[in-house]
Amino acid sequence: MNALHDTARQLVATGKGLLAMDESTPTCDRRFAAAGIPQTVEMRRAYRELIVTTPGLNEAISGAILYDETIHQCSKDGTPFVTTLTDAGIIPGIKVDAGAKDLAGHPGEKITEGLDGLRDRLAAYARVGARFAKWRAVIAVDSTLPSRGCIDANVHALARYAALCQEAGLVPIVEPEVLMDGGHSMERCREVTEEVLHRLFEQLYVQGVALEGIILKPNMVLPGLACPQQESVEGVAKATTLCLLRAVPACVPGIAFLSGGQSGELASARLNAMNSDTGATAARLPWTLTFSFARAIQQPALEIWKGRDSNVPAAQHALRHRAMCNRAALRGEYAAAMESE
Repeated sequence: MNALHDTARQLVATGKGLLAMDESTPTCDRRFAAAGIPQTVEMRRAYRELIVTTPGLNEAISGAILYDETIHQCSKDGTPFVTTLTDAGIIPGIKVDAGAKDLAGHPGEKITEGLDGLRDRLAAYARVGARFAKWRAVIAVDSTLPSRGCIDANVHALARYAALCQEAGLVPIVEPEVLMDGGHSMERCREVTEEVLHRLFEQLYVQGVALEGIILKPNMVLPGLACPQQESVEGVAKATTLCLLRAVPACVPGIAFLSGGQSGELASARLNAMNSDTGATAARLPWTLTFSFARAIQQPALEIWKGRDSNVPAAQHALRHRAMCNRAALRGEYAAAMESE
């Protein structure tokens, strides 16, 4: 168990966060199509090579979450991506859930699948070098959703996944995402997020999960995208930290926020407010607050690259820049002026 604790602490090392590069093949292909990039195995491999070989990425990134296709891929010179990351001091991880499917008897709600055969898959991923894993549950919000059935089904699955990860020697990234879609208020998001987290930690306890060996990956407390009242950066920071203080045990080593569709700049600004004097409770938070972003770090690089080898250096520069902006946010030093540097 000490090894799990050590890995969890390394993942939330001061000044670093996680890079989520675990898009499924359909999701990655949709983003490629929008950018005019051919949707082929080789183009996905080339894009991921661009990411893992970015110079200086390890200054801001402690761990990278990979997809099944990615963890078995190599650079053009034959070096496995897992080796490239490890040699750079970046811990390789793996997404292990099988995606969110319709929850029977609960219209409009989802359950994440993938527990069948998970023990064997985790052992196989550990053999190729993964040291942590990720499982995402999605919780839709409106005036009546989520239902108790949806919350309980998803947090139970998250807890069983986490127990299997720790059995296999992998740190579980536990991701209960309360979605931004909809017109709900920030207060409604806080109410749902707090309930989900309370039920999650109850199930983690029931399943015997050691909280010192997990990383929580929650949403920030935000109004829905269609809500007419969009809160200030400082308001989001205060609501989020207070919610977490009410629901997350102090022994959890770190909380790595998902971006959930926020722009890179806004995600950085909100994270910065939680780690600076403008965050009302920043001085007394018991866990490290960091990031586990995907599009909020990668999108500018993808738009620059466009599938062309000649654009790789500029795309890598943009990727590192976004990662370093988030590193600054962990220190409460991010400023909008950094975006023009």
